[in-house]
Amino acid sequence: MLTTILAAGGTAAAENQFGLQAALKEGGLISQSVFTILVLMSIVSFYILFSKLFEQQKIMNQAKRVRQGFWQSSNLREGAAKLEKNSAYKQLVDDGLQAQDQHSKLTDPVEAHDWLHGSLARSEAAINSKLGGGLAFLATVGATAPFIGLFGTVVGIYRALIKIGASGDPSIDKVAGPVGEALIMTALGLVVAVPAVLAYNWLQRRNKSIAEDLSAFSNDVLGFLASNGAVKPTMAGIATTAKAPVKPAAATTTAGQAGGVQTRP
Repeated sequence: MLTTILAAGGTAAAENQFGLQAALKEGGLISQSVFTILVLMSIVSFYILFSKLFEQQKIMNQAKRVRQGFWQSSNLREGAAKLEKNSAYKQLVDDGLQAQDQHSKLTDPVEAHDWLHGSLARSEAAINSKLGGGLAFLATVGATAPFIGLFGTVVGIYRALIKIGASGDPSIDKVAGPVGEALIMTALGLVVAVPAVLAYNWLQRRNKSIAEDLSAFSNDVLGFLASNGAVKPTMAGIATTAKAPVKPAAATTTAGQAGGVQTRP
């Protein structure tokens, strides 16, 4: 029994010679640096993913509250007071109202519509730019992580060939460590790159949806300001569909009915 346990322990120790830790030790400083860089890339990528998901969901929830009750207010200032302090939609409304107040102070005549549109577009671009922060890093990770892993692969193969030449014995135990290191670095580079690319595409799609909502709201605010409150979007849940008038059934008569033409015998 004891002999069996010791034999199993010796087999496990022999197998561990070709594990990740042994491969990193065999690869030296270069492989350890590559491994550290890839792990840091992965950690930062997942941090950006979850932080951006939180920001996006927050703005999406703000959009729901805007659709529910903002346009029921009598004016924009009253509606803005109902929104959260750091709401993206409140920022659009405040910037629109500020632009309206500043237009009368301009010495060079500018059309009110153009001035308001430019101010709202600038505010909208600032919000979209903040939402897009960090996505460039995800794109960089997705593009470079496979090549960083490939660099570890090249170094591992090079060390394997040097070891074979120095020993003169091309046995598997002489080259398994460096080659295993090379394969691990290639796989790790792909493991880091694929989630980063998927996260980038997903976040970009959600940002596009948010940008469309912000653009529609900005256009509604512009119409409200340019018309002095006469133009207001239809509130959700209040829009009604017009019913088509019911046409009376066409009366049909046939010969022989009452009042019809009778035929002679």
